[in-house]
Amino acid sequence: MTLQIQCCVIDSRDPQTLADFWRQALGWRCTHEKPDEVVLEPPAGSAEDGVVPDLLFERTPDTRAGKNRIHLDLRPDDQEREIERLVALGARRVDVGQPADARWAVMADPEGNEFCVLPPLRPAD
Repeated sequence: MTLQIQCCVIDSRDPQTLADFWRQALGWRCTHEKPDEVVLEPPAGSAEDGVVPDLLFERTPDTRAGKNRIHLDLRPDDQEREIERLVALGARRVDVGQPADARWAVMADPEGNEFCVLPPLRPAD
């Protein structure tokens, strides 16, 4: 059986604005754009191109309610510097009940969708 994940769909009140945040955050490219949907893919020719699922931002009139059922975990080279950069782009830190000594940071994008910024990967991790 051959089955691949094509994309992760993110409901949004404003797909263009939210996709622009994630485009800047990830350094990805926009490969499809209509008023009600925007697709982001990894940079052409990168190791992730054609391997990592696309992100599809789709307009919905509904606002997010409750905790995300799925979220992205991001692994940067420098966690604190990346958190500062993401905050400058419009993200914010949030408390979802994570332990005080958590090694990851829980963040929310401009529409409140949570994601985590993990510490750098070390050989022992």
